[in-house]
Order: sequence, then structure tokens, then C-alpha cells
Amino acid sequence: MPAKRIIPCLDVKGGRTVKGINFEGLADVGDPVELGAKYASEGADELVYLDISASKEDRATFTGLVSRIAERINIPFTVGGGISSIEDAARLLNAGADKITINSAAVANPGLITEIAERYGRQFVVVAIDAKQIDGEWRVTTHGGSRLTQLELFSWAKEVEQRGAGEIMFTSMDHDGTRSGYPCDTFARLCSMLGIPVIASGGAGNVDDIADVLTKGKADAALAASIFHYGETTVDSLKQELSKKGIEVRL
Repeated sequence: MPAKRIIPCLDVKGGRTVKGINFEGLADVGDPVELGAKYASEGADELVYLDISASKEDRATFTGLVSRIAERINIPFTVGGGISSIEDAARLLNAGADKITINSAAVANPGLITEIAERYGRQFVVVAIDAKQIDGEWRVTTHGGSRLTQLELFSWAKEVEQRGAGEIMFTSMDHDGTRSGYPCDTFARLCSMLGIPVIASGGAGNVDDIADVLTKGKADAALAASIFHYGETTVDSLKQELSKKGIEVRL
């Protein structure tokens, strides 16, 4: 069984790393290149950078940032935010990104998943799925959880896989920002039905939460932000704790 991955996530706005809850109350937490280099030196397996403003006027800033990250950082990194066409994906991959992640655009145009996978390989395509429970059913949302769709989580995840996604990054919008842990039963069901890796996102409050989603939840990787940005733990300390719990990680 492959080692579980730990992936720090950096939300970027105007060329700076920011953190808030549901993209509100944003605070500047540092330079994204320097922070990424720090996390890489601490043993992060990968990084995720999300352009949370993703406006046209910010595209050049973000593309330039991706080039700087690629020059400085020696571990794989994924970029996302506002990618809605093959041209957007090409721009970021050409700037040095190892993977791209799409969410709302994949819902609006599922064929985009296949288009990117066929051109660059499915390993380049991470589809992010944000969902919340409505009357006992997991419903897919877009635009940062603000728009509810008719899609159901598990059927959409299967379709995403069939269309060529190499990985899925699932966030429960009910848990995101709460730091109260992950819906491990939902992750376990998702991971059991798919043949591609699942990254757990949103809800990490401590080491035990991450350990639970990697074991009970069967997730292949855990994404985290606040616990690293605010110095509550380091990547290497987190991995040491997971290893003590019998979870295989790269030390």
C-alpha cells in the first residue's frame, strides 16, 4: 500500500498566502513561495496552491507566481482556481505546475476533464468536489459551496473518474473551517468505490482528525492549511505522530 501523503494547501490572493473561513475574514499569512519552500523542507509530499480570487486581472500575477514556485520548489505541486478551459490548464502547466485542479468548471463542462486528461495525461487532472448534506443526501456544490447543484456526490465522483480524473479532492462543506474532523464514513465509502486516489480536505483540527481520515476514512492523502500556517504543528512533527500511530508516511 502506498504511503499516505500530507499536502499543505496555500490559498493565494494578489500574490500572497491568505487564510480565512469560507474565504472571508482573510488574513495575510506569508509569501507563497517562501511558505511552500518551508513546507517542502519539512517533508511535505506535495503542495496545493489555489488562486482564490481567480479574476482575469489576477491571472498574470498567479501565472508568474507559479513560475517562481516551480523554480524554487522540488516537490510536486497542484494549482487551481478559475481554470475553465484547456488554455487555462496549458498556461499553468507550461508555467511549471505538476497538476491542475478544477471544480466548478468540471460541473459546468464535464468534457473539460476528458479534454485535459487526453492532452496531458490523467495524472495532471485533480477534480475537486465540494458537497454538503441536504436531507440526508450528499449534494455537490460549486463556487465555494455557495451554489447547490442537482449532482449527487458518489455518482458524480464515479463520473469524474470515468471521464479521466487522476485524483479527487473531496471537501465536506459542512465540516470545512470547523476544525472538528472529517466525515470518515463518507470518505470510506468514496474511497472504496473508486480506483483513483482521494485527497481529504477541510475539517482538520489536530493530528487525530488526520489520522482518522487516513485510516477509518481510507483517504490516500490529507490536505491541511491552518494547522501549518499558524504553527500549531509542522509537517515533520505531524508525520512523526502519524507514524507512531502505525500509519505509513514518508519520513
